[in-house]
Amino acid sequence: MDTIFTGLITSKTRIRILMRLFLNPDRQAYLRELSDEFGASPSLVSDELQQLSRVGLLTSEKSGRQINYRANTRHALFPELQSMVRKALGMDRIVDSIIERLGNLKLAFLIDDYAAGRDTGLVDLLLVGDLDRKNLEDLVGKTEKYIERKIRTLVLSEAEYEAMRPKLKDRPSLLIWDAEKRESRGPGT
Repeated sequence: MDTIFTGLITSKTRIRILMRLFLNPDRQAYLRELSDEFGASPSLVSDELQQLSRVGLLTSEKSGRQINYRANTRHALFPELQSMVRKALGMDRIVDSIIERLGNLKLAFLIDDYAAGRDTGLVDLLLVGDLDRKNLEDLVGKTEKYIERKIRTLVLSEAEYEAMRPKLKDRPSLLIWDAEKRESRGPGT
């Protein structure tokens, strides 16, 4: 994960902040939350947040005594940085492989930790459509080796997805493919 950014950005804490906030720009985080999650000192995380804010990559909003940070989606480099984050996590390869090999994919969502912008090493994917499950298992195994993360999939028919939709709306999710729009929401989009 970090190797893609190492030549570009030297601080691992800065890389983790970018990964956390640029993977899902609708989410925000505050200093103590990031410090606890990264196991880093609040002063180190604060310095990085301030530097990223100064160059305009993050926006901040005060809420009571805490300041919430999020990715600045209006920054000129936002699309490129978000694309780099997704490529670093292997999302581009996963979606492309599923679309090419597995049948009739209608929707694909990244759910739970990664959708919230946390790189926990376990990628949860919700796939909706009529998919070849045997090929999916094979693809997951190969992709796990490539991205060095475990992948857990939940495959639902369209009817099952509609029935589960109310329960799923309370979980962090990020749409990464919509067949109706015939596009990936991944890198470059």
